[in-house]
Amino acid sequence: MNAACRIRQLHARDLDDVVAIDRAASGGSRRGFYEKRLAAMRRDPHAFVALGADRDGALLGFAFAQILDGEFGGKHPVAMLDAIAVVPTARHAGIGRRLLAELEPILRSRGVHELRSQAGWSERELLRFLADSDFALAPRLVLERPTRPVLF
Repeated sequence: MNAACRIRQLHARDLDDVVAIDRAASGGSRRGFYEKRLAAMRRDPHAFVALGADRDGALLGFAFAQILDGEFGGKHPVAMLDAIAVVPTARHAGIGRRLLAELEPILRSRGVHELRSQAGWSERELLRFLADSDFALAPRLVLERPTRPVLF
């Protein structure tokens, strides 16, 4: 199935398909996130990469990455894989790997030599995909806390 796919840049007109694929993968709508990401990509195309796997005009999957420079004291740009998903009927056909393979040379051409991502502990299928795609646990901890109101 993946041999017949064409990997191409995503466009604003792909929004509905991206949201539908993501909803099938995540169980909810993140339309606002994708609207913001596509708008940011239009404003600063060098800082974002968004690819789609297309067959006969039908979007089968996508990958979004953002390039960050100097985050958390880093000396080199890194890319964050913000989202990747494939339609349920096309999963396990190599489309996700193909998206990553097409993403890497674009990132390298922009000075990026490290691709990072994150996944929820219970997202087992995504974690398995990332592990099978040579992602490994990073040597840093992600810490978070809620913000508190400022009292004066």
